[in-house]
Amino acid sequence: MKLKLLTIILFIAVFFGSCGTKSTSKVQNNQDFSIAFVSKEVDKQIDVMIDGKLFTSYCWFDGVYKPILYPVFSSSGTEITRGFPLKPRPGESTDHRHQVGIWLNYGNVNGLDFWGNGSEGKWGVKSGEIKHLSVEKLSEGKGEGFMVTNESWVDSTGKELLSERSEYHFIAKDSVRIIDRITTLTATDKTVNFKDTKEGMFGIRVARQLQLPTKEDITLKDSGGGSTTIKAAPDEDITGNYRSSEGITGDSVWSTRAKWMDLYGNIGNKKISVVVCDHPKNQSYPTYWHARGYGLFSANPLGAKDFTGGKEELNFSIPATLSATFRYRVIINSGADLTDSEINSYSEDFAKKY
Repeated sequence: MKLKLLTIILFIAVFFGSCGTKSTSKVQNNQDFSIAFVSKEVDKQIDVMIDGKLFTSYCWFDGVYKPILYPVFSSSGTEITRGFPLKPRPGESTDHRHQVGIWLNYGNVNGLDFWGNGSEGKWGVKSGEIKHLSVEKLSEGKGEGFMVTNESWVDSTGKELLSERSEYHFIAKDSVRIIDRITTLTATDKTVNFKDTKEGMFGIRVARQLQLPTKEDITLKDSGGGSTTIKAAPDEDITGNYRSSEGITGDSVWSTRAKWMDLYGNIGNKKISVVVCDHPKNQSYPTYWHARGYGLFSANPLGAKDFTGGKEELNFSIPATLSATFRYRVIINSGADLTDSEINSYSEDFAKKY
């Protein structure tokens, strides 16, 4: 009788333990997250929704001069991008108004500034613009959705230098949100030259809380010949820090090369980690990082001169009718900083996937 009773107890324990394991696995493999798109053509944006909550929006606003992803939220609903200049928040810095959301462009393309909007008329710099043309495809799904768009890089007269086709993959997994961007640039009828400059290429302007603390103003020289002063950021709620795949931390990551870069800190009571991964097929892998303590977080595969103190120079070009592809992954985790092992796993997955 005792043996029979023990058998029944063991059966119940195994059964309910098995049910618990299946339930946990279902959350971890993320089959319940639904990625959907809400097109708002009149507002010039497409919202990316995860389980009915806004993750980010693909936007082509007037006066921004390029398509952007803005705003960007973590899984907990914390905004990780700076609000200025579109929706300024109290205490934010107002430098570099062209650094908004997540974008891809470059500072010297056939002599035109696509990075800084031609500094909007300052210093006599000629500007270019990336015009959104169309959405080729929207694909909703469980755990992942993707969008394909077409853009045109034009000069001040509207003449096209480059055609662009970009894929955006939006992935939700537990507390992690991922954006994969694969952009192919095709030169039209002439060779397009990307003269070596630090002003590029795949960038994010993060929320003020993810800036690195500093007690002194910083003056930065702009490629157009002027300068911008960044005010000191010593406030207690400014908590950001960088860590690269090569083990370099803080402001020292600027100008170094790495497979990935992690920017981590607290926004309110939430721990946030924002990682950008380079791809082995990209030019100059592992990339140089134009990552600044004041909130600019950028990977630049086409600039070497500024980053090496003039020891190296890379003047990249795309011959007429030919193409070049650039691939980047953004990982946003809420609740904890990601470990090196976790980031390496996401990075390796990214390298295999595309």
